[in-house]
Amino acid sequence: MNTIQTVVFQQLAQAAAAPTADGPSGTNILLMYGLLLVGMYFLLFAPQRKRQKELEKLQSSLAVGDQVLAAGGIYARVVSIKDDRVTLELESGRMVVHKSAVMGKAEDESLKVVQS
Repeated sequence: MNTIQTVVFQQLAQAAAAPTADGPSGTNILLMYGLLLVGMYFLLFAPQRKRQKELEKLQSSLAVGDQVLAAGGIYARVVSIKDDRVTLELESGRMVVHKSAVMGKAEDESLKVVQS
């Protein structure tokens, strides 16, 4: 991070100095950094936002009987849903978790643990 800051500060210092005919102007440098930030947005933040929306959609579409994967790698079957609490049935009993603890649905037959 310090290396990036050093490069940024050097470029800005050069841009603040009197522009030369063969060197980049301050406007070009600011445009370059603006494009860099836009590129970082599309490479880093947009995919994360997309995954978050998909997870929220999955959590809101939970139904009784769904085989799910909860946080911590726990596979279980949804028994009941009340507000933001989900009751999961495991092989060894039941567990109540917050709806946000559900990380995905267990679609593969080999992953389904509890059969009723």
